[in-house]
Amino acid sequence: QLTAVLFTGALATGLAVAPAQAAPAEQSLAAVLTADGNGTFDNNWYDYDIVTQAVLGVLAAKPDSNVKLLTDGSVALTAFIPNDRAFRLLAHDISHKWYSTEKGVFDRLVKKLGIDAIEKVLLYHVVAGGPIMAKDALKADGAKLATALPGKSIKVDVQGRNVPTIVLIDLDRNDYNPRVNPWQTDINEGNKQVAYGITRVLRPINL
Repeated sequence: QLTAVLFTGALATGLAVAPAQAAPAEQSLAAVLTADGNGTFDNNWYDYDIVTQAVLGVLAAKPDSNVKLLTDGSVALTAFIPNDRAFRLLAHDISHKWYSTEKGVFDRLVKKLGIDAIEKVLLYHVVAGGPIMAKDALKADGAKLATALPGKSIKVDVQGRNVPTIVLIDLDRNDYNPRVNPWQTDINEGNKQVAYGITRVLRPINL
């Protein structure tokens, strides 16, 4: 039922979504994030270990959370996944301290925000009813995307002409908005779930 509601919401935004493939595969984004040891804390701030650990942590604490959509490759969706540096920036914003390790960032966010808030943040990064491919997103300036966090949306702002950049406008009006990494689009292409790497954490409230 949740999937149906989100799918309807995504269509209502007027955003063009990629035509359905004849037989899209069903590898989940969770499987991609945890493949080959990915998701383990390391020294690379530009991969996705913290968001992976956040998903695993929420599901361990709340097995029925809607975050489990990311583990079900049969559910079509698009996810915007912040890199580890993005979470480091968030931890600094809420604690006014720089953390030198990914685990330090993760532990601080869990302690400061709590698992329920982290769950909401993760859901705010998911748009069901896709997948939305980069070629369509670049034509979607001004589109409003309903997220998996009920009642919360993000807006697409495509900036520039020769080398367009996709910016996602969240609900925090006092901070920089995340940008899509142009080298990290259409992750898991060919499946029902795709992802974009982004440079900051989307914020569903005004911090």
